[in-house]
Amino acid sequence: MMRLHSWKLQLLDDSWLLAAIFVVVSFGQQAIAQKPVEEKYEVHPDSIIQEGVPQGEVKGPFEWSSKIFPGTIRNYWVYVPAQYNSNKPACQLIVQDGLGRAKGWKLPTVMDNLIHKKQMPVTVGIFISPGVVPAVHKNAVARYNRSFEYDALGDRYARFLLEEILPEVGKKYNLSSDPNDRAIAGSSSGAICAFTAAWERPDAFRRVLSTVGTYVGLRGGNEYPTLIRKTENKPLRIFLQDGSNDLNIFGGSWWNANLSMLSALEFSGYDVHHVWGKGGHNARQSTAIMPDALKWLWQDYPQPIKPGTPPKRRTNLIIPGEDWKLVSEGHQFTEGPAVNSKGEVFFTDIPNGKIHKVNLEGNVSVFVKDSPGVNGLMFGPDGKLYACQNGRKKIVRYDQAGHEETVLLNAPSNDLVMLHNGTGYYTDPTNKKVFQFTATGERKLVDEGIEFPNGIITSPDQTLLLISDTRGRFTYSYQIQNNGDLAYKQAYGHVHLTDEKRGSDADGATVDTEGRTYLTTRLGLQVFDQPGRCHLIISKPQNAWLSNVVFGGPNLDTLYVTCGDKVYSRKINAKGVVPSRTPIKPPKPRL
Repeated sequence: MMRLHSWKLQLLDDSWLLAAIFVVVSFGQQAIAQKPVEEKYEVHPDSIIQEGVPQGEVKGPFEWSSKIFPGTIRNYWVYVPAQYNSNKPACQLIVQDGLGRAKGWKLPTVMDNLIHKKQMPVTVGIFISPGVVPAVHKNAVARYNRSFEYDALGDRYARFLLEEILPEVGKKYNLSSDPNDRAIAGSSSGAICAFTAAWERPDAFRRVLSTVGTYVGLRGGNEYPTLIRKTENKPLRIFLQDGSNDLNIFGGSWWNANLSMLSALEFSGYDVHHVWGKGGHNARQSTAIMPDALKWLWQDYPQPIKPGTPPKRRTNLIIPGEDWKLVSEGHQFTEGPAVNSKGEVFFTDIPNGKIHKVNLEGNVSVFVKDSPGVNGLMFGPDGKLYACQNGRKKIVRYDQAGHEETVLLNAPSNDLVMLHNGTGYYTDPTNKKVFQFTATGERKLVDEGIEFPNGIITSPDQTLLLISDTRGRFTYSYQIQNNGDLAYKQAYGHVHLTDEKRGSDADGATVDTEGRTYLTTRLGLQVFDQPGRCHLIISKPQNAWLSNVVFGGPNLDTLYVTCGDKVYSRKINAKGVVPSRTPIKPPKPRL
């Protein structure tokens, strides 16, 4: 918190005005090409102050200095309904663009009426302006953070709400932390901001109100329709509003983008409702329908919002009702899952230098107590567990009793794969190299130059080698030659990225009998077909580094992932392939 000079406060108070100027200027560009549409809407009865309805109170403005958006200051306001009871956690409606947007929608009155009629729960409104980095003096220009905060993809704004604003408001009011009790709303860039917060953190926000949403190419929002189609369903309810005469400028067509959003959400089975009009980039229609939009968002409350029925994708892997299950916890950083001939899974805890075993009953035990810096694991055709023991710069192997034997010295390594003929490959990301080696301790350099070569796996027929690049956006494919050399290197698999990083954080990988590759990334577990196209993104089990994946269990139909300090499993509609076993020929891909 901080005190501001009056001219700085004026910048904050004018933040909604500045947004409106942006809309007017942009719409003016559109108006050159087409005639504005005259919009007339009746005032909704629930948008009018009604006799006998207790009125809530809007408090503020309150000044806030953000750490997540360094240097920014902003105002926020809190609407407290007359029915608020400090002994009962209240729901929340978070609105972007501050009190100006909330008043424009007549929200205080609408909420008074709907709460009184029990058509929405007792809800605290939190109306937040975008941040401004004040100018250093009166003759200088401030930095207006609205587009950076609102249009950007990623979890930054969600963290701003969860780590700063909600805890601050929660000091005075009893706020529910149940994601089912939170709605988030916005107009234009504020709309995509609301959607992004819920998309990134459905564990915190599940009801989204989007009007004239900016799902276009300003800061990557045009990616959403594709990501929605590919990503495993999330427990969200979304209301969309737009008009056919919305903006059509350098970033794209707002109207077409909203149609694409609706199409993608319906395809993926989301709980989505829309109201289309013929208007432009303004709040006339959204103001007229606001009471009905809120009624729809809160219908059947307090029934929890759940993921919709998943679509029948070409990559039909998701089993309804199956989700990630916790296998093991209490570690520092888990990695390197590998499966033996029984279907038992082994994984590493790198900082503790331990290898753990998960038997078929799900019981976890320590297999090796002292293997410094142990990372990638893979069973060889000899039944022994090969390991990248990077703490001692060695490749080692363990027999069934956990006795260690050195295979290679002076071998800094991250991950490895063992083939049915007893040869293997490992990655050395520090030196940007890939090596082939044999069980007898021979090795040769087979590739170099990938920025950060990490996970490594073979195709089911063991003729192709795939390597992930943690710092890039592609996986690399090679053809394995008869002498073990690699040929025809190609940036092959196209990995979806997050907004914050140039790299994908791609790490470990595994394959199934259909020739699909499962790659752990920052966005989740991305599943690629044989031609290298991502068909599906399976959500991470927790908000942590997703480091590696393997198929396990007696039928090899269960994914095991190492994610942060835990290990999780999940049954899917696929069967895995173990590289050290006899190669199998996958079916011809559909092109």
